[in-house]
Amino acid sequence: MEQLLHYVWKHKLFALQPLQTTDGQTVEIIDVGLPNIHAGPDFFNAKIKLNGVLWVGNVEIHLQASDWFAHRHHLDPAYDSVILHVASRMDASPVRTNGEPIPQMELHCPPALLAHYEQLLQEDRYPACHELIPSLSAFFLHSWLSALQVERFESKTEQIHQRLKACNSDWENAFFITLARNFGFGVNSDTFELWAKTVPLTAVNKHRDSLFQVEALFFGQAGLLQELPIDTYTEALIKEYAYLSHKFGLTPSADCHWRFLRLRPGNFPHIRIAQLACLYHRSQGLLSQLMETDNLKQVRELLRGGTSEYWLTHYTFGEISPAHPKTLSNNSIDLLIINTVVPFLYAYGKHKANEALCQRANRFLEELKPENNYIIRTWQECGLKANHAGDSQALIQLKKNYCDPKKCLYCRIGYEYMKKVTRKQGDEVTRKQGDEVTR
Repeated sequence: MEQLLHYVWKHKLFALQPLQTTDGQTVEIIDVGLPNIHAGPDFFNAKIKLNGVLWVGNVEIHLQASDWFAHRHHLDPAYDSVILHVASRMDASPVRTNGEPIPQMELHCPPALLAHYEQLLQEDRYPACHELIPSLSAFFLHSWLSALQVERFESKTEQIHQRLKACNSDWENAFFITLARNFGFGVNSDTFELWAKTVPLTAVNKHRDSLFQVEALFFGQAGLLQELPIDTYTEALIKEYAYLSHKFGLTPSADCHWRFLRLRPGNFPHIRIAQLACLYHRSQGLLSQLMETDNLKQVRELLRGGTSEYWLTHYTFGEISPAHPKTLSNNSIDLLIINTVVPFLYAYGKHKANEALCQRANRFLEELKPENNYIIRTWQECGLKANHAGDSQALIQLKKNYCDPKKCLYCRIGYEYMKKVTRKQGDEVTRKQGDEVTR
């Protein structure tokens, strides 16, 4: 409800009668100010006339006036610049840190707007605004999706920076952790990330020439070599890991709880780890190679991977299956590009102030087909089609950051939905003002 009051204030959906403060001063809103998304008052640099005197300062909005004290604003000098306190329920009188009273005005949400907002919140179907989408212009949707794509870039960049901080600013290590997470393809993503954090790339680099030794490190750290040897290959892996773990002071991760339920065999953790081992056996400085690669075909070839001979006839240790190459599918490779390569191009481009890398990240998304998942299919059913991977990333951002938390008031589509009521309210204001002039 407080967010809705912010919306009412921002769009000046005030009551028709003359505005007054609780102590009787006339109020004229010249400028509602700029919304503040950070700590401090809700709106900056508002211009308000109180009894004809112009005041310039900040505005704070609460559902009930006593929230001023509940949030301890009366003790915070940052709120001394507030020139008007706005609330729906007048159950207290706000003051500055020096005890000086602050003018406050009672504000309520128009009933029609409230009803429309509640429709959005209570709508069972996703997205709640599905009826409006077909009527929106292509230009409007393109503009909003472009903004959402940038939001998603920034969100993933922040995740990369957090991993960099944990890796002492080692970009290759942060890339390995991100790539490993995305090798989990959803079900095992968290476990793959936990596992990758236990794998020392310095040790991998020293034994990169031997695929078998890389496999021993990877499977050993994943806690998959704890059982008794099943065949010659696993017996050799166990012995090799015992040597390498002693050499580098390693212990298997106790937090890796691998999931197999409802997974296709090709997505079993054993296969994904074997593919990663092959990838890092073949590639020295994988991130550096990808940063220098200018076209998608070359990127796909770098990520194509494969496995050692043992995994051609196995999906897990000891269980023989019909011979079948375990290379990544084109769809899987494209998902790795979307969720790993592209974000790193963008993040590293920003880090180095290299606009070309950021543009390449955007170009790759526009060249890739849109993702095919339930989120994208749902939007398409509503009339909002993703034309490329950049659009599909934007639609995922829209669902996760706006639809799921019900932040309709911050969404451009939600704004258009609410604007129908706003327009009616504005027409009513104009009509009644016209009637008053006539009288």
